[in-house]
Order: sequence, then C-alpha cells, then structure tokens
Amino acid sequence: MRKKLTISSIIILILFAIIWIYNHHVTENNADDNELENISKYDDKIPENLRDNGIFTQFYNLAYEKLNNMSLDEKIGQIFLVRYPQENAMRIIQDYNFGGFIFFEKDFERKTKEQVIEMINSVQKVSKVPLITAVDEEGGTVVRISNNKNLSESKFKSPQELYLTGGFDLIKQDTIEKSKLLYELGINLNLAPVVDIATSSKDYMYKRSLGEDSNVTSIYGKTVINSSKGTGVSYCLKHFPGYGNNVDTHKITSKDTRTYDSIVNNDLVPFKEGIKEGAEAVLVSHNIVTSIDEENPASLSKKVHEILRDDLNFTGVIITDDLAMDAAKVPDATIKAVLAGNDFIIVTDYEKSISEIKNAINNGQISIETIDQMSFRVLAWKYYKGLIQE
Repeated sequence: MRKKLTISSIIILILFAIIWIYNHHVTENNADDNELENISKYDDKIPENLRDNGIFTQFYNLAYEKLNNMSLDEKIGQIFLVRYPQENAMRIIQDYNFGGFIFFEKDFERKTKEQVIEMINSVQKVSKVPLITAVDEEGGTVVRISNNKNLSESKFKSPQELYLTGGFDLIKQDTIEKSKLLYELGINLNLAPVVDIATSSKDYMYKRSLGEDSNVTSIYGKTVINSSKGTGVSYCLKHFPGYGNNVDTHKITSKDTRTYDSIVNNDLVPFKEGIKEGAEAVLVSHNIVTSIDEENPASLSKKVHEILRDDLNFTGVIITDDLAMDAAKVPDATIKAVLAGNDFIIVTDYEKSISEIKNAINNGQISIETIDQMSFRVLAWKYYKGLIQE
C-alpha cells in the first residue's frame, strides 16, 4: 500500500511540475508580448493621421518628439535626398539639414576607401540629424562604387548573371558582400533591387532586371530584402509600379499604355511580396502609366501612390526617382511630388525645390501637416535603422 502511495505521489508531483513549468513559460512569453506592446504603443500626442501601425511603428514616439524640436526649415530639409555636391558639402548640409545625400560614380572616381570614408564621415559629423547616404549599386551595368578598382577588386555582377550562375543562394551571398562593402564605406541605403519585369532583350530595363517572370522576380526581391536585414544597409524596391518595356526616362517622356489588369497581375506582384518581406523603401518611376493616371508621371501621381499605400499596404518610405531626369521636368514638379504622397524627393537643384515648397506653403498649396508627415516618416526610418540613437 505504501509503495502504491509513493508512486502516486511521485506521479502527482511530476504533473504539478509540468503544469508549473508550462505556466511559467506562458507568463514569460506574455511578459515579452506586453513589453513589445508597450514599446509599440503610440503616445497620445501623436496625431491620428500618423498612426498607421507601420513598419517603423515602435520608433514613432521618438520620431515625433524629434520632429517637434525641429524648425520648419529643418523639416523641409529632411524630405530631400540631394545629389552630393562636389564643393562645399559640409557647409551645405549645415545650412539646409537635408535628409540625405545620393552619391554617383564620379563621387567615387579614383578615390581610395579611406578617401570615401572621410568624404562621407565629414558630412555626417556636421549634420544635425544623421544622413541617409544612398547609392545605386545594382550590379551589372549600374555599379557606382565597384566600378572603381580601389574600392572593389571586381564589379558586382548583374542579377541575371548571378541567378543563372548560382540561383538565389548566390544572390543572397552577393547581397551580403555588397552590403558589407557599402557599410564599410559609410553608405546606408542601396537603391536596389530592380524588381521590374522585363523579359525581352529589347527592353530598356532588361539588363538591369532579373529577366524573369513575376513569380521568379518576386523571389529575387524577397531574397535581397531578407538578406540585407542586419547588414546596416537598407535596400529599396524599384521602379514602382513596374517599368515594363518602356523607354529610358532619363532622356524622354515615357508612356506605359498597358492595361491595369496586366500591371496588377504581373508588375505589382514583386513589389507586394517584397513589402511583405519587410522592404523599408520603394522608389517610384517617372513613367506615365495611362491606365492609372493619363497626365502625370508615376512619381508625381497621387493615384499611383494610393495604390502603393492602400492596395499594397506599404508603410515605409516612398522615394521619387531623380527629379533632374528629363521625364520629370514638368512645371511645379517638386510641389507635385509632395502632394502625390512621396516622403523622400531626389533632387539636384535643391535651392529651386526648397523655394517652390516654401512658396507653396505660403500660398496654401502645401500644408505644414503634409511636411510634418513626410519628415516624420523619414525620421522614424532613421531611428529604425539605428542612425539616430538618442
């Protein structure tokens, strides 16, 4: 009888132990969930129009506090990604407080790694808010950095060559290696990958694309975005809503006359999948997509941006293609870029663009709330990226 009682007691004790361990584990998990919820919880001061439960949500409180301590001029500065000036860069960033600089091949030409690091560090040191430092390092025909043998032993290969040689494993490896070099130099944003669908060698975008259908291109975009996480370098899906077989918008206005169903079922798919994977930024093209907006380039079209925000649920940073390109040279381009729903505007003639925005604010075309919303998202992104750590 005693033996049976002892065995029963042991069984009961074991059951109690299992229950205690389970409950303790659940309690710990709930504590973690509650902690995350507290981090993500909005401050009551944050306006309703900024509460989108977006990818940068947990940094909204910090971003809003930073925003409220900035002048209007500083807020306006944050919405510009400006072509790096060859002269007086330190003075210019002190005067205008831009959100970031975009660097081109000539900025790296014949420079050593040490010289590039010093070039970027010099402007970061004097900037009130840490800068987004961007480059187009796609691989293949667009290699702003790796074209310089002082910076890279060889040029980064095109997406097509990588895919045909080693599939997505090689694309993952390439993304990590590319990010390592960019981060070492001080670059924190790569304006890639190109997730446009271009399957004909006659297409302008063909050599820069994967050259595959929407399903394979979607996996490509997801692979790059996923592989970039934790590298210190953000990547940007482009060129929304899909470049297709259109002509070079650097040189001429381009009209995309495909049906909306065709664009939705093919071109939007890689963007949709990349956004689900955690894409932080999307760059919008200058093509006029007639099935969406017959008048405005996509970069300046409110309808195009509504598709990106509302249909694809993108809550990250929307970036215009360079407004210096011929296809974007329309009256009041900067004002249209703001009103369309962009967050970050790529410009060369920043003085003209800033003047246009200030005039538009003064005459009521652009509200300060709109500028606040744009600056707020850029600031939240910088906190998310770890650029601002206060």
